[in-house]
Amino acid sequence: METSTPKVIHNAAQQRFECEVEGHLNVADYVMSNGKLVMTHTAVHPSLQGRGIAAALVETALDFARDEGLRVDPVCAYVQSYLQRHPERAQLA
Repeated sequence: METSTPKVIHNAAQQRFECEVEGHLNVADYVMSNGKLVMTHTAVHPSLQGRGIAAALVETALDFARDEGLRVDPVCAYVQSYLQRHPERAQLA
C-alpha cells in the first residue's frame, strides 16, 4: 500500500488538479467564475479511498487559490467537509 503523498499537478487546460496512483487518475475539478475557484467535484478511485488522496488534491487546489489571491466556492461536498475539518483554511471560502 502506498503511504507517501501523491504528486498532484494542476492541469489548467482541463480545469482540474490531478494525480495518478496505481494507474488510476484521481481529480479535483473546478471552474473559474468571477475571480473564484469553484470546486465542483472530487473523485478518487474506490480502491484508493481512505489514503488521503482527496485531501492532497484539495490541499493543492487551496494552496493554488491562496497563492493566486482567489476565493474558493466549495460546491463539492468533499471540499465543504474538508474546510469544516480544517478551519485554518476556511478563510479562503
